Amino acid sequence: MNQSALVTGSHSQLARCMAMADSPPGWRGNFWPRGELDITDTQQLEAVLTETNPNCVINTAAYTAVDRAESEADQAWRVNAEGVANLADWCAAHGARLIHISTDFVFDGRGKTPYSPEAEPAPLGAYGASKLAGEREVVKLPPGQGIIVRTSWLYSEFGNNFVKTMLKLMAERDELSVVGDQTGCPTSAHSLAALVWKIVCVPARSGLYHWHDGGEMSWFEFAREIQKLGTAAGALSRKIPLQPIAAAAYPTAAVRPAYSAMDRSRTLEHYGMPERDWRAELIRVVSALAGRSAGQ
Repeated sequence: MNQSALVTGSHSQLARCMAMADSPPGWRGNFWPRGELDITDTQQLEAVLTETNPNCVINTAAYTAVDRAESEADQAWRVNAEGVANLADWCAAHGARLIHISTDFVFDGRGKTPYSPEAEPAPLGAYGASKLAGEREVVKLPPGQGIIVRTSWLYSEFGNNFVKTMLKLMAERDELSVVGDQTGCPTSAHSLAALVWKIVCVPARSGLYHWHDGGEMSWFEFAREIQKLGTAAGALSRKIPLQPIAAAAYPTAAVRPAYSAMDRSRTLEHYGMPERDWRAELIRVVSALAGRSAGQ
């Protein structure tokens, strides 16, 4: 009999990529959209989880509007902290595992080398603070029940993300300025989905892990590769001039970490993950977007 993995936030980039991939042998994915499972609604959550009785809960639901969180801090906290606490409480009471997705925004960006899972968090804004609070709820679970996966610069052919935004702007504009003094690591939601399914298959392990696709770069450098690969794949019909700008010249409501690369070596070791080629992952997504555009 298959074990059940319940996935919250089924419209998220990660959940959609998990649904595209085959679930591991012996496991069945059970995907729930926010409208049917709101993690901030304790009565609804209790009813759904008790009825479905999953062996593992994978939380991809999150408040991710980084800038809006500065003016909606209470709402970000309800989803990213209190909602996670609700899931952790149910998992603790029913012996289920909880795999929770977090972010590089828990760091202040003052580091110069990739952050280890043990590095001291120091979020700069409301979004990062709410995500860190959610992590701390997962840590309270008994040994073997709680896993936190921090990821960064997540993109796919689904939802809203940097890759899709860049391709759109590059098609519409004659030139484009992109922040060149913030450094991090892009992550395909497909590679993250593969990791999460691997974690599902390894019982009785808990802790904090980092995941990305291995490339360390600025947003400008990432945009340059998106244009190069987008043109080659047919997602773009021309190249436009790209210029790096300082983050200070592009003010936003929330302060972003200047450096948020993370050390993923523990994840590679513990889960036997292949060292993903970030360009191959980007080509996969850009090609999917080019095919979608050609099919319109």
